[in-house]
Amino acid sequence: MAISLGELAVRFGCDLRGDPAAEVDSVATLQNAGPRAVTFLANPRYRRHLAQTRAGAVILEPRIADACPVAALIAADPYATYARVAALLYPDRQYSAGVSASARVSAEAFVAPSASIGANVVIEERARIGERVRIGPGCVIMRDTTVDTDCRLSANVTLCHGVHVGARALIHPGVVIGADGFGLAPERGRWLKVPQVGGVRIGSDVEIGANTTIDRGAIEDTVIGDGVKLDNQIQIGHNVQVGAHTAIAGCTGVSGSTTIGRNCMIGGMVGIAGHLEICDGVVITGRTLVSRSLTRPGVYSGGLPADEARRWRRNSVRFRHLDELAQRVEQLGGGRLNTAQEEGEHDREDD
Repeated sequence: MAISLGELAVRFGCDLRGDPAAEVDSVATLQNAGPRAVTFLANPRYRRHLAQTRAGAVILEPRIADACPVAALIAADPYATYARVAALLYPDRQYSAGVSASARVSAEAFVAPSASIGANVVIEERARIGERVRIGPGCVIMRDTTVDTDCRLSANVTLCHGVHVGARALIHPGVVIGADGFGLAPERGRWLKVPQVGGVRIGSDVEIGANTTIDRGAIEDTVIGDGVKLDNQIQIGHNVQVGAHTAIAGCTGVSGSTTIGRNCMIGGMVGIAGHLEICDGVVITGRTLVSRSLTRPGVYSGGLPADEARRWRRNSVRFRHLDELAQRVEQLGGGRLNTAQEEGEHDREDD
């Protein structure tokens, strides 16, 4: 679809520098945008591309508007404004209400008349599918599960029994919600399976990326709060609680019974041990191992970046001798740090 710059400015509250009658019909990068495309500049490292852009319009901050050689849509938050413009230019595919002939829907299930149920979907007894829900091909909705209004399940999503998905959730292909948690009791050298009798509660406006798994609770429910955004291939263990509007990047693992607060940002490949508490407003950078509770908001990091292999091998040997070195320093100097002092050192490092 094509839309004028004047309409975009009015719709999204931008100041426009340029011809309000000019139209755009696509999005592109600063480097590759043509005269019918709209782009944006939010990250300063891409500022160098602004002078050469051929875009129909650039969404940017007021302070750099004078440097824009083409039409400018001036916004306080260019990236968020771009997201809204892109959603307008690329609307979701429209689906017709109804149930595919190849779907299998239990007579004991409820499917709202406005829902769209795709090919080879299975909906078991006492499941409830709300108004305008779209369930893509190959999805399985097990017994006693609720999918609230305006949700979208892309394809091959499995919702195990007793799962509740809040309104407007977007769940990408391959997601499994409500499989058994890793509950095992040791008994005389063997493992005894512990029944996982809790469920999973997903809040409203949640997005869950492809092949992410969220385990059901062992006794009480696993809970994902409103507005949470989960990337691809994340593992959420049983009884985990994730607070509202937290975002977690791909390949992160959260062990069982850990609580993550609201408005946290967790980078990719982070490992979070079990039975911890992470307070609101925490940022954890990629590949960090979290082995203790984080009780103060802030930015936390762990792990070392890649290095030349020979130097890494030498340093890895030295790491193993750090405790011996610390003991020698204590013998030579001011005595051993007590636990409170060590925690203070950690806190100063975190700051």
